[in-house]
Amino acid sequence: MKKDAQLALLEKTIKALGYKIRYEKGSFLGGACRIKEDKVVVVNKFLPIEGKLYTLAQVIANLNLANLPMEVEKIISRHYRQQLLFPPSNEK
Repeated sequence: MKKDAQLALLEKTIKALGYKIRYEKGSFLGGACRIKEDKVVVVNKFLPIEGKLYTLAQVIANLNLANLPMEVEKIISRHYRQQLLFPPSNEK
């Protein structure tokens, strides 16, 4: 599955869980929060697609949901859980 399709699937999943998604500029990665009564996921709009996938996958993974579609589980494993096990090296 292409990264654009993966991003669309994660966005659809988060919206189905009752969250609004906001792409904003700033010096942050993003995450879930509450703004008044709204559940919101904020994503840095200047991140490359891999960063956006990581942020959305992290939010879904932290919700500890059962019965996620297999494709969503695969994306979370690829873009979030794998980063926890094998973080990128800062060595050059």
